[in-house]
Amino acid sequence: MERHLNIISFNIPYPADYGGVIDVYYKIKWLFKNGVKVHLHCYEYDREPAPELEEICSSVQYYRRKTGYRYFMKSSPYIVNTRFSEDLIKNIGYNNYPILFEGLHTTSMLNHEAFSGRKKIVRTHNVEHNYYNQLADIEKKWSRRIFFRKEAVKLERHERILVVADGIAAISPNDCGYFNDKYKKATFIPAFHPNDKVKCKEGRGNYILYHGNLSVGENVKAANYLIECVFSKLKGIPVKIAGKNPDKSIFINATKHLRDYEIVSNPTHERMNDLIENAHINILPTFQSTGIKLKLLAALFSGRHCIVNKDMVDNTGLQDLCSVKDTPDDMIKEINRLFHITFTHMQIESRTEKLNFVFSNQINADKIIDLIYS
Repeated sequence: MERHLNIISFNIPYPADYGGVIDVYYKIKWLFKNGVKVHLHCYEYDREPAPELEEICSSVQYYRRKTGYRYFMKSSPYIVNTRFSEDLIKNIGYNNYPILFEGLHTTSMLNHEAFSGRKKIVRTHNVEHNYYNQLADIEKKWSRRIFFRKEAVKLERHERILVVADGIAAISPNDCGYFNDKYKKATFIPAFHPNDKVKCKEGRGNYILYHGNLSVGENVKAANYLIECVFSKLKGIPVKIAGKNPDKSIFINATKHLRDYEIVSNPTHERMNDLIENAHINILPTFQSTGIKLKLLAALFSGRHCIVNKDMVDNTGLQDLCSVKDTPDDMIKEINRLFHITFTHMQIESRTEKLNFVFSNQINADKIIDLIYS
């Protein structure tokens, strides 16, 4: 018997070049590998339609996401109400397949009468109101800070719609615990990712790397924190910072505080992989403990030593594979220690055992298939 699935994605999941769409794209890819015929419905607003998606989907439909000030004034969250689509309801109405809603963003239609009698699963990517409150904490512009606070209140209120879902596929253990406490039907299904196997290199590299989407507030804060408080205190250790659309403050701070450094703007997928694989240390602090950071998985699957803070690994099960340091002084000491220690085959084996158990795309595809079709 053929298995069909409607997936409603908050964005066009190709190219898979940032956290949320990476999970969506590779989830679709692994469902396709397991014989599931995916009917993808995605919102078009900052990305072009992607013919590449047709290679792994049985059908792909695009819907214009609404924008404008009047949507900020609604009682429902902006990220939710701008994705309500009568056309989407009509198109899904032509079949009777289960529906996977990607993110709270896509749940404006979760309780719509047209979907009654369907199996409906929500893939949560964060506890969204916590995430938006944390965005407000690091935002400097007062107007955006107010927007994030108001959106957090609306998101917490809207989250109650999850009571009508048949299941919640939470992306992290922390999130799973939260949703189970409130709605009693969450399953932990880790993030899908591009790594088929652990491919760390033995030996040593000659630089330390921070990478991420460098236009996102959280990552801009982390990069500038490292530049000012950690990298500026290192002696004789080259620094590389790589990612998408670096904020100008990163260039200004690096010029002011660093000597032996390189900022790699908008690297290709291949170039980013090369930077991660050949670094001696990947350092990845975060100031937001929600969800799971896919850049951490990239560093663990492909890189050598990895230094993080507690927020990056808290309740992920990955802390044993990293050096966890929370203060600039402790990070500096750990960098100076690890920079002279060869990365060994034994460390690679330890990572392989752990990552293949928890973050196997095949195992997690089996989990989500069971959740949807059982």
